[in-house]
This record gives sequence, structure tokens and C-alpha cells, in this order.
Amino acid sequence: MRIDPSTHRVYTGATVARMSPDDPTSSALDRVGVRELRNNVAAVVRRAGRGERVIVTVDGVPVAQLGPLVPVTGPTLDDLVASGLARPPHRADRPAAPEPVDPPVDARTSSVLHALRGGS
Repeated sequence: MRIDPSTHRVYTGATVARMSPDDPTSSALDRVGVRELRNNVAAVVRRAGRGERVIVTVDGVPVAQLGPLVPVTGPTLDDLVASGLARPPHRADRPAAPEPVDPPVDARTSSVLHALRGGS
């Protein structure tokens, strides 16, 4: 713990990580450490009441979520990770999405397979 003499704020080592929508490895949600939450619970609950969703972490691992009573959107990756239904990505680099294919409407499956197998 250290005290900043210019502002007289006490720094306890807890961090609030603001996630950038431009960062592909993160979501657009704020993550708040449990110590920071304990110190600023009223402010965090007010933010949740305004519709923001805040992920609470313990040692950097998401364990809980504060948010509005009515979900604004569908489940996010952080929601799925917190519920145990998904694991967070281990790789920061992702392959590019494949180009969309617009197949002809009148194509028969047998003719497409024949062409893919090298038939003429």
C-alpha cells in the first residue's frame, strides 16, 4: 500500500482494467478487482444500476458480474466463462474469418461433390 502525496489517495494494489472495444482479446466490459470493489462498492453498484456491466475478479480470474436486472444483450464470453460453460481464449492472435461463399441456388449436392472431387 502506498499513498500518493499529491492527491492523498491510498493505492492498495487493486486494479480496475478498462477494456477497449478495439482490443480483440478483451470484451468491452470493465473488470474490477474484489479489493477495489470493497473500497468503492457504492460507485460500482450505481454504475450497474445505470446499465453498465462490471466483472468482479479475484486474482485476475472473473468470478462474478454486477449489472442491470434486465440483461441488455445476450451472453458475452465473460458471462460464459463466469458460468463455467466456456474457457477463456489462450491465444491473442486469431485467424482471419473465411471469405463468405454464395453458392448458386439451383446447385445439386451431387454436382458440387463431383466438382470438388476433381470431376469435370
